[in-house]
Amino acid sequence: MTVFPSASRHPSVRSSLATRLGIVLLTLAISACGDSDPTPPTLSATSPVDAATEVPLNATLSATFDLAMEALSGTTFTLKQGATDVAGAVATSADGKTATFSPSSSLAASSVYTATITAGARSAEGANLAAARSWSFTTGVAADTTPPQVSATTPPAESAGVAINRTVSVTFNEAMDPLSLTSATFTVRQGSTLVPGSVVYGPGTSATFSPESTLATSALLTASVSTDVKDLNGNRLASAFTWSFTTGTSAAMGPAPVSLGTAGNYAILAKSGISTVPASLVTGDIGLGPAAASYLTGFSLVADATNVFASSPQIVGKAYAANYAVPTPSNLTTAVGNMEGAYTDAASRPTPDFLELGTGNIGGRTLAPGLYKWTSTVTLPSNVTLSGGANDVWIFQTTGDLNMSAAQRITLSGGAQAKNVFWQVAGRTTMGAGSHFEGILLCKTDVTLETGATMNGRILSQTQVALQKATLTQPPR
Repeated sequence: MTVFPSASRHPSVRSSLATRLGIVLLTLAISACGDSDPTPPTLSATSPVDAATEVPLNATLSATFDLAMEALSGTTFTLKQGATDVAGAVATSADGKTATFSPSSSLAASSVYTATITAGARSAEGANLAAARSWSFTTGVAADTTPPQVSATTPPAESAGVAINRTVSVTFNEAMDPLSLTSATFTVRQGSTLVPGSVVYGPGTSATFSPESTLATSALLTASVSTDVKDLNGNRLASAFTWSFTTGTSAAMGPAPVSLGTAGNYAILAKSGISTVPASLVTGDIGLGPAAASYLTGFSLVADATNVFASSPQIVGKAYAANYAVPTPSNLTTAVGNMEGAYTDAASRPTPDFLELGTGNIGGRTLAPGLYKWTSTVTLPSNVTLSGGANDVWIFQTTGDLNMSAAQRITLSGGAQAKNVFWQVAGRTTMGAGSHFEGILLCKTDVTLETGATMNGRILSQTQVALQKATLTQPPR
């Protein structure tokens, strides 16, 4: 009979068994970590939007996700007229975040359609949509044959001293075909030399060119969008759009700035109302949509002869509302869409440099450029300083409110500019009496400037804005 050595009597055997057991346990632990379920994707935007009316008969549908997706197909992105399937081609953008459905023939006039992203839609990481998502729209009676237009650029044309580590973006006046926006149709050149880079469409109606490396210093660069760029209804740009800018000699600190698109044309932009307790003073245009001019209260508005805009002794600029004459309604629709896209962009920036700083109380601090995030209300009970250069950027994200105490102020130092400070607020924003605020407010709900409050910036609110003998001055773009 063969006798095996007892493990208890031989240390080398015990050591070997322990080593093997350790390896098995480590493997199981690593496997368990690797088996954690990836985050399900979310449908973040659609075109047309739910309940849209007068949709063109040649419309292409789009669905935008918060994560890169596996290529969608005719089984995961469907369109029906009643119970009847509509034939079409499905395509997914290069970054995987947008899918389009192009009907094989024109849609029927004055008809209700329902689009669906099924639960079979899967992220690139292998997670399915938590549940199917559907939205409906009603067609009009005609096709869209109007070419899209470029409505804003970043950097603006003829800008100087642009940071060498920044992206280049272009905003359109309507939803675009994301598949038409590539590094071949949206280019940046230094002289005749093509700058290598990639292009991503979204959020909103903006496309962004990201250089592979930092831009050359003190260089004249020319960006161009070709006539191969199309809107979602298949209409191409009527002519190529080109603009130039000059870089500076240094990189900027902080995240890339948030592109405001045409929302940046307004000192105040809101969806449901803008009120004033006289006499407030706004330097810059104000816009309201989809609410009508009757929700611009306290301004003593006087409409111009064409009814395209109105004037007020409290506005150094013009007032626009959704029920004013053409082209104001469409301009406001685009601006509000850009405002919502800017909010989404600011809210979705990942990997903050500062998380829960001061548990939301930032009074008395000097804040460097960067991305800040809170999951609570942010308060400014005492003065705050933002210290940085002219191209540096601050983005403040909060899922709560933003409250600034009376008579306190934000001060910019070192050349910092209000146009590069973005406050993304999911709750309400209140600026106390006699306070002074700096930056661009991207607010999901209402904004109130109490008596005597002043602000150097813009208010972009998805509900309403109330001014109480307050002063607001828009910064340069």
